[in-house]
Amino acid sequence: MRILIVEDEQKVANAIREGLEGEQYDVVAERTGEGAFFRTTTEEFDVILLDLGLPGRDGLEILRALRARGMKTPVLVLTARDALQDRVIGLDAGADDYMIKPFAFAELLARIRALVRRGRSAETSRLGIGDLDMNVVTRKVARGGHAVDLTVREFELLEYLLRHQGHVVSRETLARDVWKETARTTPLDNVIDVHIARLRRKVDADHGARLIHTVRGVGFMLREGEP
Repeated sequence: MRILIVEDEQKVANAIREGLEGEQYDVVAERTGEGAFFRTTTEEFDVILLDLGLPGRDGLEILRALRARGMKTPVLVLTARDALQDRVIGLDAGADDYMIKPFAFAELLARIRALVRRGRSAETSRLGIGDLDMNVVTRKVARGGHAVDLTVREFELLEYLLRHQGHVVSRETLARDVWKETARTTPLDNVIDVHIARLRRKVDADHGARLIHTVRGVGFMLREGEP
């Protein structure tokens, strides 16, 4: 699970980050509102921990802007502002939860787990396009009513393409969000291309209409009809 911490106090950010990484979370930290806004509009996160008192654009401004763009990622506000009115304003701006500093780390973990459960329960259990159907709960895939047998990695790759259907997905994005590898000295391009080729054979073979397309020089796209 990927978590973004938006906190300008370095010691606080480091403490939260170390604690979350100790719980095996993938953590990214930003110190400014501008940095947080860029991250959340170019990358995917499961939860955002947002401080309000940020340099430049403050947390409330960032939160309102993200919600206005339709971003549904759960946001937990962490702030020293403890007045009732501050909490009301934060929640009205689009926060999903609100914690006052200082707080117990165990409670923070519990709140994060609750937000993730809430978010997942709101997600659909089925994804699909055309005659391709995926049940993300049972992890079963079928095309034209016939089961498609996928490896764990192929399932994750297809799920990612389904969730971003109609949009071009780059190899760099797949390496980061599916393979979760961002620190390699060599790119994963060849590995990704091999998995795409295998997935294409399983999903598109023996079917008249291709769903998985290569956009030359850019990446891949899942859609009905040529991109």
